[in-house]
Order: sequence, then structure tokens, then C-alpha cells
Amino acid sequence: MNNPALKARYRRILRFASLALAELWWFELFLPQIGLAKLGARGRIGRLKRLARKFHDLAADLGGLMVKVGQFLSARLDVLPESVTKELEGLQDEVAPEPFDKILSLVESELGMSASAAFASINPEPIAAASLGQAYRAKLSPGLAADLGYEDVIVKVLRPGIEEIVEVDLKALRKIGGWLSRVKLVSRRTDAPALVEEFAATTLEEIDYLHEAQNLERFAANFAGDARVGTPDIIWERSARRVLTLSDVSAIKISDVDALIAAGLNPNAVAAELARVTFEQFFVTGFFHADPHPGNIFVKPMPAESGIDFTLTFIDFGMMGQVDENLRNNLQRFLFAVASRDARGWVAACERLGVLLPSADTVILERAISELFDRFGGVGVGELVQTDPRELREFALRFSELLRTLPFQLPNDFLFLIRALSLISGVASTLNREFNIWDAIDPFARGLLNGAGSGVAKNLGKEFLSFATTIGRLPGRIDDLVSRIDAGQVIIRNPELETRMRALDSSVRRGTSALLFTGLLIGGLMINDQNETLSYWLLGISVLPLIHALGFGRISR
Repeated sequence: MNNPALKARYRRILRFASLALAELWWFELFLPQIGLAKLGARGRIGRLKRLARKFHDLAADLGGLMVKVGQFLSARLDVLPESVTKELEGLQDEVAPEPFDKILSLVESELGMSASAAFASINPEPIAAASLGQAYRAKLSPGLAADLGYEDVIVKVLRPGIEEIVEVDLKALRKIGGWLSRVKLVSRRTDAPALVEEFAATTLEEIDYLHEAQNLERFAANFAGDARVGTPDIIWERSARRVLTLSDVSAIKISDVDALIAAGLNPNAVAAELARVTFEQFFVTGFFHADPHPGNIFVKPMPAESGIDFTLTFIDFGMMGQVDENLRNNLQRFLFAVASRDARGWVAACERLGVLLPSADTVILERAISELFDRFGGVGVGELVQTDPRELREFALRFSELLRTLPFQLPNDFLFLIRALSLISGVASTLNREFNIWDAIDPFARGLLNGAGSGVAKNLGKEFLSFATTIGRLPGRIDDLVSRIDAGQVIIRNPELETRMRALDSSVRRGTSALLFTGLLIGGLMINDQNETLSYWLLGISVLPLIHALGFGRISR
């Protein structure tokens, strides 16, 4: 990294991260450890908003991967307050476009021909200026347009020099991931370096447009028999690693409710169809669009003779996610549990998915989920907003401690899936404020149960066989259990009690250290006049029990 500008960029990212982590450590870890948790919590939202605003300004100025990090955080309403994510909204729209002459030069270099030979015209104003590339409207050269039957296309071009910027940003993110891996509060829930590497692999794929073209072809093949789903055509004669030319499929932006109504389309029906296509990707094909924000989905009205009123057209296939067969089967179990409001099945599905660690108190969790299903299982977004806040607060308080201490981890395969689901839920709620995810899941789950989708009937058959086998073994297991009880060999584990005992043991140990610190401190002060050397020695060594008493030895757990 000999480029001074890239070195400065690297240092600027690390400086921001180190200051942000230091601030969070002080308020969220240190102050609670010395009994000042309330002081640490005071003004938390304001601090996070200021931090988000600073990152927003940094990302907008630097561009590159910092914008993509901001986009990811802006979609994490599950872990960040809305007031914080709003600070990051619109970040993509603030990225300044590259000069058009640089873009033309790169196009000609990649395609091996002049821009005038490749295209009849290219509009110099980009229709999109993303963090990694830009998109332009263009018209194909007359001969190629005649062969294909259309001339209007979209030309995607990588930003010149983006590969070097990505390399520097990933180096900085790997450094930050290493820092986070040493904080047990983070490392016990996720593998930060692994997440960075997964992000890196995805980003490197995104700056290879030939890989995006392959993704598009695979997605289109998965929905080849579905008239409701559309994709652009790839013009291979005008595509390369840094340039991708696609047919122009622009239509009504899916979040433009007024335009949908003006076209005679029902936004509620569009929301339901979007949910159905999303579930198809997650639970059947196992290959899904991981960046389905409103700008990447168009609604195209169809003529009456087609038999359907609209199609959903997806664009931008640079970020895709995959669900392997094992994960897909477990997601189907999770889906069936939600559709049938089966709390026990939901917990079992979470265990199979690897979300819950073995030490989780599943009895209490099952009770919480059962109450959640009973109370909110059939509630739409609009009705939820009208629910008495006191009821929601009471429900949250009753189970907040459980959710806070629940030992769970988020498998890496879930990252894109959760992001995609979060974006889709937001779009569907924009189309229909009363949109109810339960009602959307029910018909899809029934379709799977009836054999729709590849391998589903076989999977359900295995489930039934497993259930029947378990029933067949049940008498023998009961007999074995009775024998073990008689022999005193049954051990009953209570994760919650064990957690409390560990906390009590820790408190006793820290109390002892506090007493030892007090004794050493007073002793050192009292003999200062008689023996200054011994006094300083006692005062110095008193720091050790003080560190343990304050919990610094476990501050990152």
C-alpha cells in the first residue's frame, strides 16, 4: 500500500473505529462493572445517534465498502433503535458519481472497442451511483439491436480503481474484526473475523460482473416456470468483468403505492406475491436475492390476455445468498412451527438451526414463545401499532432478562437471509400497513405440506418416520428412565439456577477481593511514615485485588 491517499484512508477508518469502540467500552462495559450502569444508560440513544451520524459522514465521504457497512447497519432494526438506523438511511444516494470520461475509458478498455462502436448512445447522467459501480441508460448499436429485437439497455460499470479501495477497506475491517474477537461480550455470540471474511468474499464477487451475470442466469432458471417473476436479459456481446449490459426492464418501483394504484394494481396483492416469491427463494430453491431493497424490484403491469395482472422483476444480482439442503430442511421445520403456532416445534427448529446453544433454558423460552403466539400470532402491523403500549411493555419486561441472557449464536448462513427478510418485510409493510406475515406464511406452508417444492414430500416422510420410530421406542425408554431413577442416576439440570449460582460465586469472590484491597490500601497508608518503601509496595499490590473486585478480569465476557 504505497499510495499515500490509500494509507490515509486506512488510518482514518481505524481511527474512527478505535474511538467508537473506546466510547462504547466505557459506557456499556466499564461503568456497569463499577456499579454505574444507570449513568452508562443515561443518554445512550443520543450517543448512538451521534456515533451513527459521524459514521454516516465518514462513509459518505470515503465511499467504497464503508457505504455498504452503513447500508447493512441501517437495516438492523432488530439490534439498533430506529432513531439510529434513520441516521444511516439514504447513504447510498449520497455517493458522488465518477466523471463520465473515466467511465467511457474503462468501458472501451474492457470491451476492446470504442464506445461509439459498442453503443449507439450512452446517457452521461447515471441513473444510479452505487458504492462499487454506476449504471447508465444506453442504446445498442443498430446491428446488435436488430439481432436482439430491442435497443434500450442498462450499462453497469465498476468505479475506476475500486479494486484498490476494496482491498484497503477490507484490510481495515479485518483489523477491526480482530479487535472485536478479543471482546468476549462479542466473541461469545459471533465470530467477528469470520463475518469479515464472509463479507470480503461477497464483496469480491460483487466487483466481478461476470459472477453477477451467472447469478442472474441461475435465479432466472429457478423461476423459469413462474410467470409472476421476471429478470433482465444479459447482452453478453457488451459485457466483461467490469462492464455488464442488461436489457432495460424499468417499470413501477415496488414501493410507489400511488403509481401502482394509478396502474389499476392492488398493493395488497403485490405485497402477498412478494412474500410468496421470497418464501420460494428461502425454502424451496435455496438461492435468494440478498439485496431486495425497493430500487431492485419493479412491478410491471401485464395485458389482460396474459392471464396475470402484474409481474415482479428483480434486478442487481451482485449480492446473493444460498441455503444448503440441511439448512433449508430446518428452515422448513421452522416455517411449519410458525404456521401451526407450535412453540415446542419452534424451539426444536431453532436448536436444529444452531441458533440456540445447548445451555439454553428451553422450557422458559418455550413458554415465552407460546405466549407470543397466543397473543400476537394473528396481529398485523397496523393492529400492533394500536396495541396498548403498557401491554407490550409488560410482555417485554417479563421476558427481557431471558432474551438478554439467552445463550444463542447467529450462524453465518443467516446474515444475508435476515437482511433480505428485513428488507422484504419493510417493502411489504409499505404496500400494506395491515400486512400480516402469519397470513403470508400459512398458505405457503400448506403448499409445502401438499408436496410443492423439491424434496419436501420426502422430507416430511422422514419426519413422519422419525416420529413413528420415537413412538415405537417410547415404552423401552420409559422403563429405562424408571430404572435410572431407582438407581439414583438421574441428574436434573437447571440452566437458570446454574447461571445464578455462578453469579453468586463470582459476587462472593469479588467481595473478598474488595476486602483484601481495602486492607492493603489502609495498611499502606498507615505505615507510610514508618516504612515508605513497604507502604508503596502495599499500595501498588492492592491494585491486583481491586482489578478483580471491579470485574475487569471478566469485563469482556
